[in-house]
Amino acid sequence: MRSMRVHELSEDISVLRMDEVTLPPPGPGEVRLRLKACSVNFPDILMVQGKYQFKPELPFAPGMEGAGVVAEVGPGVASVKVGDEVVAGLRIGGFAEEAIASAEACRPIPKGMDFVHAAAYPAAYLTAYVALVIRGNLKAGETLLVHGSTGGVGMAAVDIGKLWGATVIATSASDEKLKIVKERGADHVLNVTKGFREEVKALTGGKGADVIYDPVGGDVFDESVRCIAWNGRLLVIGFTSGRIPNISVNMPLIKGFSVIGVRAGEYGRRDPEAGRRNIEVVDRLAAEGKIVPYVCATFPLERAVEAMRVLQERKAVGKVVITMD
Repeated sequence: MRSMRVHELSEDISVLRMDEVTLPPPGPGEVRLRLKACSVNFPDILMVQGKYQFKPELPFAPGMEGAGVVAEVGPGVASVKVGDEVVAGLRIGGFAEEAIASAEACRPIPKGMDFVHAAAYPAAYLTAYVALVIRGNLKAGETLLVHGSTGGVGMAAVDIGKLWGATVIATSASDEKLKIVKERGADHVLNVTKGFREEVKALTGGKGADVIYDPVGGDVFDESVRCIAWNGRLLVIGFTSGRIPNISVNMPLIKGFSVIGVRAGEYGRRDPEAGRRNIEVVDRLAAEGKIVPYVCATFPLERAVEAMRVLQERKAVGKVVITMD
């Protein structure tokens, strides 16, 4: 089968190349999937560059999540069978026609959802749910400020925030992209190009945002500290800006807010039972049609580098997905 793999770490993501690979048979508790789609996530880029906290052995295929058909099951697997259509958490390996996955990481594709959208919802919406509900304790009636709202994890946060009854302020540096977020339910949209502190204060009657969801970091984080409410929660999701910010600890002391790190996948690895509950909630919302990822573009496997560049160059709106057929 074909696989887009990394043989050397590099800032230049074009180091990916197509290989012909033969997978080993699935071991105990594993399945072999015939992948139909795999979403592209920012950590895929970071892994190619050697900048992500998880550093797989070379060579490897990026791809954290995919959707496909079970082609073979390993010893002891009873939860899925050959022919089942599933979505799977992979960590790596999704940029390929086939992948080995843990049977526990495979769940039925939500009813009515195609392979492309099934590959696009799990990581983004799990991140948003764990961040806002589990770590951020978001309550109905609170104000949620979502940065990077036009990206996959940002759009997911807007959706989860609205489902939980929050007033959502969505930000981006693109007015055109913000139109889409507004159409999908954000209460207010702000272009951050010239700052957002005063606008957030004005929209909240001077109080500031109760919960701030920040996958951007850098200057966006710095300014968020200036418009967060008393007892607010500033959720650190990532650093797509490229700069990891610092904070003087007198600011959370004086303003009484918390800075909370969020790693949804690691949360489940540290507490598997809680992780399963979180996934069940997200899957139920998807099955009920309450969350539907916005997919802006699809690319065939041989154009995986182009797909990654759409994210890298900030051109994506929502999710980008690689297809195998």
